[in-house]
Amino acid sequence: MRSVLIVDDYGPFRVVARRMLERDGFSIVGEAADAAGAVAAVRALRPDVVLLDVNLPDEDGFAVCDRLGELPGAPLVVLTSSHEVGSFRRRLRSSRAVGFIAKRNLTSGALATLLDGTPG
Repeated sequence: MRSVLIVDDYGPFRVVARRMLERDGFSIVGEAADAAGAVAAVRALRPDVVLLDVNLPDEDGFAVCDRLGELPGAPLVVLTSSHEVGSFRRRLRSSRAVGFIAKRNLTSGALATLLDGTPG
């Protein structure tokens, strides 16, 4: 079972994502609402996976993804947004993220499929 940290500034999304992922076997170890909280939570909780919103209030999600990738025992990062991937396809290709799931397409199955074949 992979442990997941959910990072999104919109509380209702975090609640829905947590319930769905926990129901389907993911272990949600924490939540954060901004970049600073994400970095602190990753250091403290050491999740396997971070579900990370692209648009955070204090820092761009791609920049946060890069910062998380430099930490010891770096988690896998899956970016998410209310916008479709076309908005940032080029940035996604050059990022450390293992992939992207639009919020409206987020399911436990979609996350598991994206993570299949990754270490952990």
